Amino acid sequence: MKIITADQRLAEKKRIKGAIFGPHGIGKTSLLWSLDPSKTLFFDLEGGDLAVQDCPVDQIKIKTWEEAINMACLITGPNPSKRSEQPYSQAHYEFIVGETDPSFLQKYDTIFWDSISVASRLCWQWATGQPEAFSEKTGKQDNRGAYGLVGRELVQWLTQIQYCKDKNVWVVGGLDRKEDDYGRALWVPQIEGTKAGNELPGIFDEIISMVALKDDSGNPYRAFVTHQVNPWNYPAKDRSGRLDMIEEPHLGRLMAKINGPKPERKFQTHIKEDNNE
Repeated sequence: MKIITADQRLAEKKRIKGAIFGPHGIGKTSLLWSLDPSKTLFFDLEGGDLAVQDCPVDQIKIKTWEEAINMACLITGPNPSKRSEQPYSQAHYEFIVGETDPSFLQKYDTIFWDSISVASRLCWQWATGQPEAFSEKTGKQDNRGAYGLVGRELVQWLTQIQYCKDKNVWVVGGLDRKEDDYGRALWVPQIEGTKAGNELPGIFDEIISMVALKDDSGNPYRAFVTHQVNPWNYPAKDRSGRLDMIEEPHLGRLMAKINGPKPERKFQTHIKEDNNE
């Protein structure tokens, strides 16, 4: 066991791990424009990069769940707690390195995954072909086993991504509106199954909802909602303690603020409801 002194810990360059959720068409993929394109790697699972077709950013297209797992292992490195036959193990990492030289990753400061919603669908497609997705008694398809497998796989994948030490990592995904038993709006990440969605807030440092709000005149504008307690019930969390509830939807400036000095805050006991939403 190695002790990391306070001076060493404070001197380490902090990297940000976050997830951004928003409705379709809000401009999540376009956030690439707010990053340094020479130091950003774009993992494209959507196959719909029209909004950033002129953005000079390096791109890797991900078409299968196996590719998503391999890239997560490559950028993060092996997990020493995994057995050799398991994904993200030392053996898995060495196999990938034998196929792909990881030195190309050195130029990047930020990894941008678009999107976790598609990743979950790729995982579901893969899971339905695994033995756990079939009944041991009848041999027929059993979606209960597939959903359980999807949940476990997604949590492992997201946890692996989060442990990337020398890169900022952002994943984006869809945001769905649902209603509870009393007709109140609930906003939830668009992910297959519930396990990954429930555990995701505990995995990443920053959970952000990218949404359309209204100003005092009723005019809509795009914004990041970053605080867990917010009047719209959007999923959000700011572990840095440096962000306001509403932030400009610009990743570059957001990361600079997260890594900046921590402001003094007054404790707020309640939040006024926004009648425009």
